Amino acid sequence: MAKIAYILLCHKNPDAIIAQAGQLTAAGDCMSIHFDARASSADYSRIRSALDGNPNVTFARKRIKCGWGEWSLVKASLNAIEAAVEAFPRATHFYMVSGDCMAIKTAEYAHRLLDENDKDYIESHDFFESDWIKTGMKEDRLIYRHYFNERNSQWWFYAACNLQKRLGLERDIPHDIQVMIGSQWWCLRRRTIERILDFLRARRDVTRFFSTTWIPDETFFQTLVRHLVPEREIENRTLTFLMFSDYGMPVTFYNDHYDLLLAQDFLFARKISPEALQLKERLGQLYAAKGVEFRISNEGRNLHAFLTGRGRVGRRFAQRFWETESTLGPDRELLLIVCKKWHVAKRLVEQIRRETGIPGVEYLFNEERAALPDLGGLESTLAKRTRHRRALVRMLFDHFGTDRLILCLDPADIDLVKDFCSDKAKTRLLEIECRYSDDYLIGHAQRVRLAGEHTPQATLEKLLPTIRNDLAHEAERIRDAGFARHWLLRETEQPLANAAKLAEFLSVPEDRAAKILEIGYLFSD
Repeated sequence: MAKIAYILLCHKNPDAIIAQAGQLTAAGDCMSIHFDARASSADYSRIRSALDGNPNVTFARKRIKCGWGEWSLVKASLNAIEAAVEAFPRATHFYMVSGDCMAIKTAEYAHRLLDENDKDYIESHDFFESDWIKTGMKEDRLIYRHYFNERNSQWWFYAACNLQKRLGLERDIPHDIQVMIGSQWWCLRRRTIERILDFLRARRDVTRFFSTTWIPDETFFQTLVRHLVPEREIENRTLTFLMFSDYGMPVTFYNDHYDLLLAQDFLFARKISPEALQLKERLGQLYAAKGVEFRISNEGRNLHAFLTGRGRVGRRFAQRFWETESTLGPDRELLLIVCKKWHVAKRLVEQIRRETGIPGVEYLFNEERAALPDLGGLESTLAKRTRHRRALVRMLFDHFGTDRLILCLDPADIDLVKDFCSDKAKTRLLEIECRYSDDYLIGHAQRVRLAGEHTPQATLEKLLPTIRNDLAHEAERIRDAGFARHWLLRETEQPLANAAKLAEFLSVPEDRAAKILEIGYLFSD
């Protein structure tokens, strides 16, 4: 059966460290602690005195002064790992955690997962080919030597790097290794850890190389595991749930995140707020619990992006400079149908095609597989379609050989609606207002991965008002825009009233519009 040795790197909050060690070792697992040498000696003494009597806790023999982005973090990890390997010969797995991490599953669940999957869990992507690094230096992290810390010695950091560039002091990466990059929160099997330690004793050149790279905790273990372990034995993911904000900062979890965290397909979460005392208490009790069933929905990242994005409504698709003066053509008529329930709009467009012959394309800016003709590759991706939207629609007019064209848009695409309505073409807008049952909203949340099949009912009840308000807000933005040629078709309206509006929108007689709306299941879900 799996037995985990937790490798804890920490530098503050001794009470939390003592509690964390007690919680994780209570279920039979163990822990090796490295407490930053820069931190208070009194705090370290307090931790030692509280935990020295716990046989499942050990400490790194040598404490290192750690700095963000430095080799010192890797060295501290290795010191703690070596202590754990010696102190806990029965440990089967080694799991890197920080003082901000807490378990979001039981030990029972974690042990079963590791027993059933004989793999190393570590995120590792090709350093040069992947887009894991979003901003800042990339290749320079490796090919130049870094002796200063960017955060506290910024001038020296960049001066040393620029000097090496001017003098041509680039260095080679060890020829037989492929540098990988990923999250520093990993879980490795004992035999992998032993292979790493043996490799480092034999290959001092690799240690020397990484010791002067920048942010090696994102590359060192990630590279060595890929070098030493067959790919089939590696799960390219971390078991620690963490998210980053739009600004690249770690998302912090609070008391009301308990249900969300337990529903994620991870064993730990980072970062837990120091002020979230209730959350800490509940998660602390969870690890040693028995017989707990977890309903995994894994919607955390999408849900966070959805909820935090509601307050940042801006222009997402600004015109490119070459489109500023472009137009669809003043003699053309673009008929926009805007509806949140895509199936309703599609049914209506199909009826309009049959009765009037006006061609239409449904949700071409939302569905990757929208029914589009070959337009020379411009239609190949959603990003291309949106970026070159006017050129795309001009080509559709030409392809169908028509001066009248129907497009379906989602109400969330207000910027696209505004852009087309500002064109010199005659643009008409038909908005379809539907009723949204709770069942429909739940299905919508699952389709866009705001919720999963096993999302708790209590979470759904909290989420539904937010989704309902969001849909209402999308409709309000369209109406507040004050479009000149705007008709509103309502599910709750009488058929004759809807037929009159549709007739005006399409410029057809009312009896033909009524025939289009004869479809009895237009609004059915």
